[in-house]
Amino acid sequence: MVYMQNVRKVYESSNTVALDNVSLTIEDGEFVFLVGPSGSGKTTLMKLITGEVRPTSGKVVVNDFDMGTIKRRKLPKMRRTLGVVFQDYRLIENMNVYDNVAFAMRVVGAPNSEIKTRVPYILELVGLEGREKRMPGELSGGEQQRVGIARALVNSPRMIVADEPTGNLDPARSLELMLLLEKINEMGTTVVVVTHEKELVNAFSKRVITIDCGEKTGDSVEGGYYDL
Repeated sequence: MVYMQNVRKVYESSNTVALDNVSLTIEDGEFVFLVGPSGSGKTTLMKLITGEVRPTSGKVVVNDFDMGTIKRRKLPKMRRTLGVVFQDYRLIENMNVYDNVAFAMRVVGAPNSEIKTRVPYILELVGLEGREKRMPGELSGGEQQRVGIARALVNSPRMIVADEPTGNLDPARSLELMLLLEKINEMGTTVVVVTHEKELVNAFSKRVITIDCGEKTGDSVEGGYYDL
């Protein structure tokens, strides 16, 4: 769950107001699009969720962690409740598909027996069975992003946050990827997709939260068309 109340974020180095009086709630099990133009505040909102930045004022709670007061030593525990998918994939180039996904489990101390069971299951779930030994450079952009989703999902997070996950993909691959995220959501994982791709948002009947100029300007529980 994400809970924000009267959140303001000012970057002191530039005196930039990135978010101003933003309040919203994302319940467990929801699928939400977070939309808005470049510079609207979407990235800052995501960074507040992942703990990369703290609010200047207001309250931010993510999966029962108060992000305004959380101790640095507790951030790794909080981040294990999240899986993050990036636009630029961020795969480890000298590791094959299996090892890229297994690495995420090794980082949190998972035993080898669990890794050997979990990784093949997740790779099959995201449609990458048979590609375990491929290197990132041997994969298409869509396949690389599927590895990114597998890596984000392998530690059973409560929530997946995807930051412009289709930004480097063509429309057909983008749709495939969103259908995969929808499938993951239907299995019980909360999904938040940060995007500015209007056509993609309109293809799904999901809740749409609109951010513009640092303020929440829309919240459609019916999904579909949004206008900026």
